[in-house]
Amino acid sequence: MLVSTDVSMSPIAKMTTIKFFLAIFTLLYLQVQGINDRPIIGIVTQEVSDKDFFQYGRTFIADSYVKFLESAGCRVVPIRLNLTEDEYLHLFNSINGILLPGGDVSLLTSSFTQTAKIFYKLSIEAASSGVYFPIWGTCMGFQVLTALTSGKDLLKNTPSYNITLPLILRNDISSSRMFREAPAELLHAVSKQNITANFHNYGLTVKDFYANKELSTFYRVLSTNYDQNGVEFISTVETRDYPIYGVQWHPEVNRFQWRRDRAYPHSVNAVWISQYIANFLVNEARKNPNHFTNAAEEESALIYNFPLTYTANISGYEQAYFF
Repeated sequence: MLVSTDVSMSPIAKMTTIKFFLAIFTLLYLQVQGINDRPIIGIVTQEVSDKDFFQYGRTFIADSYVKFLESAGCRVVPIRLNLTEDEYLHLFNSINGILLPGGDVSLLTSSFTQTAKIFYKLSIEAASSGVYFPIWGTCMGFQVLTALTSGKDLLKNTPSYNITLPLILRNDISSSRMFREAPAELLHAVSKQNITANFHNYGLTVKDFYANKELSTFYRVLSTNYDQNGVEFISTVETRDYPIYGVQWHPEVNRFQWRRDRAYPHSVNAVWISQYIANFLVNEARKNPNHFTNAAEEESALIYNFPLTYTANISGYEQAYFF
């Protein structure tokens, strides 16, 4: 099968043709490789900023993110900070996707961002050869993705801390990758009920998103919300051409965080949207055929090798892994 190289084609037509054949290539590749029923997703660790955590380690992963992924049928590998590029490349070729969790780091200069940047670039580069490597960003993770795409920290003060909100879904939501399999009842619930947890003071406003060409051409907006001052911010996105996703809200807390003074929704529909999102992400990872060199290497990389520490008495997390 040959792709036309007719010089009379417009740049847009050429790009559309390339995307079409890339999609066909990816589909055929997946059919040949088959679905990966043993997916492993990496979670990027983040530096400890809470003084109460210093006694346990310098980097951590909240257990809610791990349980969130495990609940949909995958295993987790911690992605440590400040490894070499070769070490990150080896991890990229061994796992099936990554999750960038919420937290509080510099979007431009932190070790977290530098680590995320390596996987972000590798995912986009791999797509050109038909390799599907999903990236998911939650809250800070989503914000880091916007900085990697635009090269700027475009966040503004959008106070929405410790509140639950319904999503303001876009009219064309049914054609999105993230929500096209969602039952109508679930979409109705998430758009009418306060079942998405928000814990952020800064966000990306709708105005700033569409004013930035890099962002508005790379991402498709799936939902927005209004902060406590009435400013509209972006709450859910997916890229137009790559398996990269971001949410400003926290789907993991609905099932795995329980502090009474925090807005963690636990209703039936809150649990439903959390499980739906987890299933979606892990199913994306199943499209990636990567694996570790051998079983021993795989087993030694898994998060099961690290102990859990009870942290509900000093944080909003029930437990955490420290590194």
